[in-house]
Amino acid sequence: MEEHLKEFLENLFAESELNRLPERFGGGRIFSTPLIGVASGNDPIYLRYRDVVGPEHLTPIEMWKACGQEEITSNQLRVLSIVLPYSTKIRADSKDFIKLRYVTLPSDLYSLGRNYANEFIAYIMNQCVIYFQKKGYDAVAGVSSEAFSIMAKGTFYSTWSERHYAFAAGLGTFSLHEGFITEVGCNVRLASVITNTPLKVSSRKSDDPYSNCLFFAQGSCKECVEKCPAEAISEKGHSKQECYYYGRKVARKMEVRLSSLLKPHVRKVNGEIRPPTFPVGCAFCQFGVPCMDKNPTRNG
Repeated sequence: MEEHLKEFLENLFAESELNRLPERFGGGRIFSTPLIGVASGNDPIYLRYRDVVGPEHLTPIEMWKACGQEEITSNQLRVLSIVLPYSTKIRADSKDFIKLRYVTLPSDLYSLGRNYANEFIAYIMNQCVIYFQKKGYDAVAGVSSEAFSIMAKGTFYSTWSERHYAFAAGLGTFSLHEGFITEVGCNVRLASVITNTPLKVSSRKSDDPYSNCLFFAQGSCKECVEKCPAEAISEKGHSKQECYYYGRKVARKMEVRLSSLLKPHVRKVNGEIRPPTFPVGCAFCQFGVPCMDKNPTRNG
C-alpha cells in the first residue's frame, strides 16, 4: 500500500491547482515531489516529547481520542508523515533577499509560496483521510482538529509537532536553526495524518536528533547564524521569540507589497481562535545554506 499511497500523493502534487503560484509569478509548482515516512503509534520516543516540546503535546492515541475516534490501542495506530519540499524555482529565487532600509525581506516568490502552502497542506491531509477511508480504515489530521493549538507560554510550541512526528517517522533530524533537515533539505513544510491503516513502519537512521546538522555532527558550518537578520540564531540555538518578532516585521511589509494576492489564515493560540493573519514566513536561515536542498552530512 505504501507505494500506491506515494503515487497517489505525487499525482495530487502534480495536478492540484492549490500547488501553484499565482500566474503573475509564473504559475509554477510550490512544492516538488513529496517524501513519506511512517511512525508507529506506540513509539517509546513519544514519552519524551512532552519534555522537549511542551506539556500539552499529544501522543497519537491522545490525538486520536481527542478527534472522537473509536477506542483502540496505540500499537494499532500509524502516523503518516509527509515532507513537502519547496520547488527548485522558489529555492533559487529565494537566495536573493530584498534589503530595505530598516528590514530585510524574503523574496516575493517565497512569501507567496509560504502563504499559499497552508491551503494546499490542509487539502493534502484531507485527501489522505479520504484515501484511507475509501480503503476501509479511519484517519484524522491532528493539525486540522479542534485539539490542535499553538501554545504561547514564554516560548512557542504546539499540541502536535509535525517536526517531531517526522523525526519519529525517520524522515530527518533537527538543526541549529530548528528547521527539519530531510534528505531533500530543510526548506520544506511538513504534514501528517494518524490512521489505523496497518502501514509498514519506517526505520530511523539515527536516534540522534541532530545528526543531519553539520554544526552538531562536525562542529562546522553555522551559515544559518550568518543568514539570520534578526540575530535569532547562535551556537546556543534558536530564539523563537526573536524569530517571531522579526517575522511580524516581515509580515507587515509583505502585506503591503503583496496585499492583493495573500490568503488569510486563522490560528488557534492557547486554545482560542485569533483574528485572521497573512502568514508569509521568513526562512532566511534555510536559503543558500548547505542544508537547503539536501542532507549535508550524507556522502555522495
